[in-house]
Amino acid sequence: MKSFKMLVKIVLLLMMLICLLIGYAFKIEPAMTVINSYDLNKDKGESVKVVQISDIQVSESYTIEELNGLVEKVNKLSPDIIVFTGDLFENFSAFQPIQEVTESLSKLKATYGKYAIWGNRDYGGGAVRIYEDVLTNSGFTLLKNSGVNVTVSNGKKLFIGGLDDALLGNPDIDRMLAKMANDCDYEIVLMHEPDMADLLKDTSVDLLLAGHSHGGQVKIPFIKTMSTALAEKYSDGFYTLNKSNGMQLYVNTGIGTSRIPVRFMVPPEISVFNINL
Repeated sequence: MKSFKMLVKIVLLLMMLICLLIGYAFKIEPAMTVINSYDLNKDKGESVKVVQISDIQVSESYTIEELNGLVEKVNKLSPDIIVFTGDLFENFSAFQPIQEVTESLSKLKATYGKYAIWGNRDYGGGAVRIYEDVLTNSGFTLLKNSGVNVTVSNGKKLFIGGLDDALLGNPDIDRMLAKMANDCDYEIVLMHEPDMADLLKDTSVDLLLAGHSHGGQVKIPFIKTMSTALAEKYSDGFYTLNKSNGMQLYVNTGIGTSRIPVRFMVPPEISVFNINL
């Protein structure tokens, strides 16, 4: 009888623990945005702060109020450059706060500009009709197989290139790299799907920034993390793609969620790169 009561207590405790974990994964961790900061090219001179956000995926689960909070967090970092690596709405056909999103993104401030690329969800759900207008009206330069050469205060040049989405767009690496100045001091390329990075291994690019994966959204020990198309090889954090020239890929785990509004052991992320030029 005692052993039965003990078993019942253990089962009840396990059920309570499971309920608490489910509540945490659905209600708490999705709102626990972390800031990950990295120093790159350390042996050089002036530091340029590049802040990356990705996969905001505005929806009924990621509201305008939360977007406004994200904007405040980014602005407090005093970025020199802000980059957005795609997926603004989760499903535009179901949730369309165009004006509110535009007004919120307009408040993002960066010394040398704000730059964005297309993600697969920026094409889907009818978002293709409004995405460019929303981004440009909020002060972003939308890069589509294109790039800009940014001169910072010490005269050094930073290239920021952006590829079109690989799933629903038409990425063109050669066309993008043709925009790069010959005397660039540091080269960054934005892409939505991280597995596309392998196609740039033999180029001179220093840093590739991607999103799309959400880091799998849920990581459970001893269980394989879920992956998505073109984010199967590279899912989160840093990867060295070319040891000879030090080329690195960084995969941001995103802000919002995809399909199910849940995160566990993969909190939303703002990534910060202090690049010395």
